[in-house]
Amino acid sequence: MTQRTQVRGDSVTLAHGSGGKAMRDLIDGIFINAFEHDRTAPLEDQARFDVATLATHGDRLAMTTDSYVVDPLFFPGGNIGKLAVCGTVNDLAVGGALPQYLSCGMIIEEGLSLDTLREVADAMQAAAADAGVRIVTGDTKVVHRGAADKLFINTAGVGVIPAGVNIATTRVQPGDKILCNGYIGDHGAAIVDARGELAIENTIASDCQSLCGLISAMLACCPDIHAMRDATRGGLASVANEFALDSQTGIRLDETAIPVRPEVRGMCEILGLDPLYLANEGKVVAAVPAAHADAVLARMRAHPAGTDSAIIGEVSETPAGRVILQTAFGGERVVDLLIGEQLPRIC
Repeated sequence: MTQRTQVRGDSVTLAHGSGGKAMRDLIDGIFINAFEHDRTAPLEDQARFDVATLATHGDRLAMTTDSYVVDPLFFPGGNIGKLAVCGTVNDLAVGGALPQYLSCGMIIEEGLSLDTLREVADAMQAAAADAGVRIVTGDTKVVHRGAADKLFINTAGVGVIPAGVNIATTRVQPGDKILCNGYIGDHGAAIVDARGELAIENTIASDCQSLCGLISAMLACCPDIHAMRDATRGGLASVANEFALDSQTGIRLDETAIPVRPEVRGMCEILGLDPLYLANEGKVVAAVPAAHADAVLARMRAHPAGTDSAIIGEVSETPAGRVILQTAFGGERVVDLLIGEQLPRIC
């Protein structure tokens, strides 16, 4: 790799957003090198794609965008850079798309350490390489101290949906099984610990990870998976409600089948939180035809991102648009959409 351009100083200044030499040095010295840009290619104001190459992967394009404001920037299991890449490629993957390209927009507060920015950029590249995508275009803006909180990132992603794949929440059908690829609530618990605002200590790391490989394995086993969502803000409960409302079916979850770490459950009991609503950054929830559920589950458990996968519920005709939890005590309760925010700035 070409030697990094030297960026003067220890922290970001307003000059780094001025459009002049300092900005060029920042982009070249941190982002161009980190994202492995081809230095023989010109730096244009847009990324350019070969449409014929994209068409070899499928017959439809998928595009998504998301912004990341997580506090703190670094947490057990990841940082804002890894989170931005994984969150965006996962939004593509749960639609059945094969992620291809990402953009990266940085809103940087004056005074942010250049070492912090380098570490975030390097984490983004590592996550992109793991997911098999390229970060191909971007932008930086520097704002005055106090106008932002250290660093915000926006990423957009483009992927290609293979022919024959049709994943949508409206396709959830009575009889489908609801599958999840492991323990819920880890990301939310990790952020609570990283903030250090409460007298609670845990050793839980965020589940932040790319789901591309896992979902590809699931679709190879059953191309007709009806619906998939990654359970981020609002957690498993919000995804289940989206399935129920969009398809006008009933979703019945089994509390004893839902994987929750004892540490997460204990933290929730102390703080009055519900793990069903805690954010995740590496969990996919899928509605799978019953005839294929066991095979898909086996394929998920064979993948590193799905070793703790489980069938956690099923779809019924009634109550339409509702999620019902069969509790560990043998009763039932309605799981409604979250009102308000359990933990702000979680992603």
